[in-house]
Amino acid sequence: MLTKNKIIKNTKNEECIFSVFGTWDQTNAGEKHTLDLPECKNIVFDFTHLDFIDTAGIRYFLALENEFKQKGHMVTRIHLKNEHAKLFELCQKHYKSLDHTQEDKTSIRDFFEILGKRVVSSFEILIQFLNFIGLIFYTCFKTLLNPKKLRFKAFLYHVENSAINALPIIMLTSLLVGVVLAYQAAYQLSQFGANIYIVDLMGISATRELAPLISAIVIAGRSASSYTAQIGVMKLTDEIDAMKTMGFKESEFIVLPRVLALSLAMPLVVIVADILSILGGIIVAWLSLEISMNEFMSRFKEAVELKHIIIGLIKAPMFGFLIASIACFRGFFVQKTTESIGIYTTKSVVNAIFWVIAFDAIFSIFLTKAGI
Repeated sequence: MLTKNKIIKNTKNEECIFSVFGTWDQTNAGEKHTLDLPECKNIVFDFTHLDFIDTAGIRYFLALENEFKQKGHMVTRIHLKNEHAKLFELCQKHYKSLDHTQEDKTSIRDFFEILGKRVVSSFEILIQFLNFIGLIFYTCFKTLLNPKKLRFKAFLYHVENSAINALPIIMLTSLLVGVVLAYQAAYQLSQFGANIYIVDLMGISATRELAPLISAIVIAGRSASSYTAQIGVMKLTDEIDAMKTMGFKESEFIVLPRVLALSLAMPLVVIVADILSILGGIIVAWLSLEISMNEFMSRFKEAVELKHIIIGLIKAPMFGFLIASIACFRGFFVQKTTESIGIYTTKSVVNAIFWVIAFDAIFSIFLTKAGI
């Protein structure tokens, strides 16, 4: 049997000897041992009674030695078995101690230096993304000249997987958001006797802003993460390298079917979101303001111009293109580690949602200034 690990201190001839007993492995190397700081300058670790030690135990003793050396003591090891001595030598070669004396201070200069590096890094990524967008347009142009290059089955698969399968959650989300918005509007309008104007509010806000934005955010959270993870796994399993070896271009084989699928399917998704958002308004108007469905639809035809619906549908393919492009772009950044997939999948979703909201704000400002 192996003796329980312990350290016995013995002071002799101006030397402080620590006798090491038992087994020192990952299961017990982290146990606390009370070691009085010796007054003598020379410290000796005696491993005569050591039964077994692994890298976890060696790291413990290296940390002790480093602590003693920082306080001015001389440290030596004696009676160490040959195999243990080689393991000590290997671990000591790669051991890095923490310098607790160095204070972690960040000056104003360091702050601006870090900020500058991040700005430069972001600008470089933006340039790479613009080059990636250019590659997508170039590939689209080549595909138009030779439609046989389009992987039509993959295109239909991504339409089904990214858009059609997302319809249930988009329908539910649009209905609930429409109900909430209409309910809040109904409470305010009823105070002024302007109940019928709930149709104007719901019709314009839902078709022009609400439905496209809600659909894009849901698709970004659901499909952008999927695209990035799929491409990341392809990089992990060397599928992309294999495609290049066989003469396939990743822009044609991987990127284009996904971008076209999401760009062309988004208007259909937005139409469904429009209908469900308006349905939520109809339900609230009927229950809270006693406005019948016929009255609601009659006022809807008068108050909501066709341009509001068209503006929402024009935004949809742009949002789809933006989401798919960002998702594929981030997927090619994945390194050959599983942790990298999680990092870039998160970045993909965050970037896609941010730029969808940013572009929606730009559209709104531009169209309002243009009087549309």
